[in-house]
Amino acid sequence: MTSPERVKVVVIGAGQAGLSVAFYLRRFELVADEDFVMLDRAPGPGGAWQHRWSSLRLGTAHRVNDLPGMAELGLSFDTADRNLPAKEVVADYYDRFERHFDLRVRRPMNVRRVSNDGVDLLVRYEDLAPQPLEEQKAARGLFGRRRKTFEEPAAPSVPQHEISAQFLVNATGTWGSPFVPYYPGMAEFAGRHVHTSDYTDAEDFRDKHVVVVGGGTSAIGFMLELEEVAAGLTWVSRRPIDWLDRQELDLEGASAAVATQDEAARSGRALPSIVSGTGVPRSRRIAAGIERGLLVARPMFDRIEGDRVVWDGDESGMARADVIIWATGFRPDLRHLAPLKLREKTGGITVGQGAAWNDPRIFLAGYGPQASTIGANRAGRMIARQIMAML
Repeated sequence: MTSPERVKVVVIGAGQAGLSVAFYLRRFELVADEDFVMLDRAPGPGGAWQHRWSSLRLGTAHRVNDLPGMAELGLSFDTADRNLPAKEVVADYYDRFERHFDLRVRRPMNVRRVSNDGVDLLVRYEDLAPQPLEEQKAARGLFGRRRKTFEEPAAPSVPQHEISAQFLVNATGTWGSPFVPYYPGMAEFAGRHVHTSDYTDAEDFRDKHVVVVGGGTSAIGFMLELEEVAAGLTWVSRRPIDWLDRQELDLEGASAAVATQDEAARSGRALPSIVSGTGVPRSRRIAAGIERGLLVARPMFDRIEGDRVVWDGDESGMARADVIIWATGFRPDLRHLAPLKLREKTGGITVGQGAAWNDPRIFLAGYGPQASTIGANRAGRMIARQIMAML
């Protein structure tokens, strides 16, 4: 590994939050690949949206707010084609945004570790792009085995890199850290476990008995998609569904949820679910599903037994399951920051105004109250200003 590259700022993640920070760094005349570097694990532009299922449309998902400066390109998600998959629209718009503002995102780069390097930070990452055939051959001996001598260790499977930076902006979001709660019998389940992050197409579950777990918009969307596809469909939720008698989430409800997230982030606690603080608006599609008896959630089952889920103490306490879809959310993807010891005993990282209170060199964009797309935009400006004030 060669000597580390040196820059002022490293931004990890090129979703909404990361691109927003980069936009404002460029507005402050910092140059990509010279003053700051953007690293993204995904194969292409689009943040977490590029991994979502093809049937998801912008009109049926949470609202996607425009990136700051997107108007310069004549683009807006408000006027985007609702007939195209949301993943394609977002990927296209983000790609144009990156090129227009010359952000030079490096991908696919997987950050493995961030550690102290004197007063600076050392970011270690690996290049996940396929290696040219010549390099693969050079790294291997006969019969495809890696060359190994007593003088030097085996060559790494992927190229390793290091960057030294004064400041780090973590904008990795949550998609890389899916959460699945434990229930007795999970390991012995005869069927298939699927998390939201694994869901691609309703046809994968045709003629299957499916149990959907979760109380948010993803779980509801899966129920609506699978209604005419699955042989049997059961919806369970770990908490009662808070239905709202309106078409969309109002400002008051959204503000209350953001305030709850902000309070948790400032106190270093694990972040609560956004949906648990906002409720679910009763759109026409959802209201129709409730009326015909589809969107009626049962309480959470007690255990999994063979090819079924079981409710103890209930006469009709079982449902067949070929597949369990865990629409149980995500947790902040922060494993690479572990060497910095930022996590509190209460389970989270203490963050205020986008900055880690235990280390002024670290900023977390899109964390807590900034998790919404509009919150991420505001955080980008706020974080960039703080960095420029300290440079």
